[in-house]
Amino acid sequence: GKYGFIDKTGKEIIPPKYDEGYSFIGGLAKVKLNWKFGFIDKTDNEIISIRYDYAYNLTEGLVFIRLDKKHGFMDKNGKEITPLKYDENYNSYFNEGLAIVKLNGKMGFVDQTGNEVISLNYEFVKPFSEGLAPARSKGNWSFIDKTGKEIIPLKYDSVDSFSEGLASVGFWHSQKYGFIDKTGKEIIPLKYNNVDSFSEGLASVGLDGKYGFIDKIGKEIIPLKYDSVDSFSEGLAKVGLDRKYGFIDKTGKEIIPLKYDYTGSFYKGFANVEINDKYFYIDKNGTEYYEPWLVVNESFGLA
Repeated sequence: GKYGFIDKTGKEIIPPKYDEGYSFIGGLAKVKLNWKFGFIDKTDNEIISIRYDYAYNLTEGLVFIRLDKKHGFMDKNGKEITPLKYDENYNSYFNEGLAIVKLNGKMGFVDQTGNEVISLNYEFVKPFSEGLAPARSKGNWSFIDKTGKEIIPLKYDSVDSFSEGLASVGFWHSQKYGFIDKTGKEIIPLKYNNVDSFSEGLASVGLDGKYGFIDKIGKEIIPLKYDSVDSFSEGLAKVGLDRKYGFIDKTGKEIIPLKYDYTGSFYKGFANVEINDKYFYIDKNGTEYYEPWLVVNESFGLA
């Protein structure tokens, strides 16, 4: 089949002619045609030529592209911000004005003008969040600031970015994880087998195969009784038990019953779900919707 774009009323705006089409972000949509990628605007003009081997999503006005196994950044007008010289890496998006780049096995950061503001001296780095980024050099992790200065030296072998003032840390060999603050102090002891970042004041944690949620002082707000959980989004979190999924609120009350075979997270009031091979959307009351244009990115008006 071919892909095009409709508005919120279901009116066809761009006819189905692309092999793949993605949501509009910042006024542009990624499309694929004849195995090549590029970006169009809402009037179907090619803003970034459909000639690249791959294009990632637009973030902070810039996009990471690949041509002949080399990568670089372009702006939303199609201008090259960096040469196409970098190697592929696991994260190619801008966060807080900086993006990870990799060359010859070493990683660092570029800014939105393409300057390598943090030299490619690290074995591994993770994205900036709340002004700091995890970085590993000579086997040791630390948090660095946007000048590359080491702010928090660390003893752990597993580190994630800060979220809501706390970062998860731990030791992978013992499978023990907890959280530190921006002084490096352990706020939540390393006692869980799995942890995820804080979202909307709560973090999911797992122990012995069961999952629940804690608050920022480590109190278990929602008991560890589920087989799987996702982070809170718009006040609700997806939870699973015995391969059925639903949603709970921050008190642990099951708002949407655990009856679905699959659910996504809520976004702008809707979540996509599947039950008995039927796919549709639900709102936070559990009302079902089958019209796909009801769930669109309202900032840009096309889907």
